[in-house]
Amino acid sequence: MKQTSITKMPDISDDAPKLTQADFDRARLRVGRKEASRAEWQAAVRARVAKLRINIMLDAPIVEHFKALAGDRGYQTLINDTLRRVIETGHLEADLRRVIREELHQT
Repeated sequence: MKQTSITKMPDISDDAPKLTQADFDRARLRVGRKEASRAEWQAAVRARVAKLRINIMLDAPIVEHFKALAGDRGYQTLINDTLRRVIETGHLEADLRRVIREELHQT
């Protein structure tokens, strides 16, 4: 049997210094490139990722499918991501159809 050589992986350790609480205390918070207080920054973060708690009935096979796919992420996150992709794709499709109709109408 032919012997193969093993290539040693390069050391990719992080050279950055460890961050301390003092580093975080000195941090400058910004919202939309403007300086912001900690309260303003926290409010902006909360608004950006706002969730709405609702109750919705889903078919059992749908929930089981997403639970099987989700792994550690959580099936609700996977359902949200899937719905978001469908919405974005639908908008893209509608926009493309409108542009194509406009272009065809001009000729």
